[in-house]
Amino acid sequence: MTPDRKTPRSRTTHNLGYDHLRTALELARAGVPVLPLREGKGPFGNCRRCAKNACGGRPNMKSAGPCHCPGVCHAWAAATTDPNILNSPAWVAAWRQAGCVGYHPGGVGLTVVDLDNPTAITWARDTLPATRTVPTTRGQHWIYQGAMPSANAVLPGVDIKSLMAYARWLGRGSSPMAALPDAVRALALTDPPAARRAPQTLSAPLGGQSGECRHRTPVFLDRGIAMAEQRITGAREAVHATVYRTFLAVLSTHGRCGCLTDAHTARLFTAAQAKGESVRHCTDAWTNALTTLGL
Repeated sequence: MTPDRKTPRSRTTHNLGYDHLRTALELARAGVPVLPLREGKGPFGNCRRCAKNACGGRPNMKSAGPCHCPGVCHAWAAATTDPNILNSPAWVAAWRQAGCVGYHPGGVGLTVVDLDNPTAITWARDTLPATRTVPTTRGQHWIYQGAMPSANAVLPGVDIKSLMAYARWLGRGSSPMAALPDAVRALALTDPPAARRAPQTLSAPLGGQSGECRHRTPVFLDRGIAMAEQRITGAREAVHATVYRTFLAVLSTHGRCGCLTDAHTARLFTAAQAKGESVRHCTDAWTNALTTLGL
């Protein structure tokens, strides 16, 4: 008799689905909202009944909404801790197709700083307080206690996943979890505070900081300024918000030790002006970044 070649794959899929469901149920018992993710870490699409928000729930996935679809709909908003839903026929079918388990960090009061490359990891180590770290395929997840708005590409290779977002479950990690720092919260701001009008000059105040320099080599500073220029130059939309967030990132790393010079600031201002920002806007954004960080 000819062997059924589909049987091993079917068993493998079934076993993986069972493993994913078992992990999901363990997390749900701990109060972590979970959902299945497809191969490639993408969410399952809305069902036909809920396509294009015809159900009236969770518009643009930005609210919980009234939808009670039995399927795995609405991406991150589908995440649940209810074992009856996780074990329902529609969800079991999704678990069998799932590539991994996802969870909603903001739903359990957490923020994941997703670092996608070695340069981003170096930035985090030199800028952020140590916290629980979990390795990923390309980098690391730094997990903090505290929720905040999510934001993608706040810096090259850096995403923030918290409220209204999902992250891949990669394990609990072993390090203590630190409180969410203001430096991470500031990166997700889309608009600076009310601008304080400043003279239209290219030279910007550095806040008079002269603490001990934490940077063992000027190469780190040069790399940081180059990354900031790249972030501004690569902005395709929301340029003003990108400039402000980039200034925040630079100042959170280099603003307290006296490393920054007028030459470094001029490089950032020049990159911003090349994207259409005025000198006044640059100066206002820099001053507001200083104020936000207390410099």
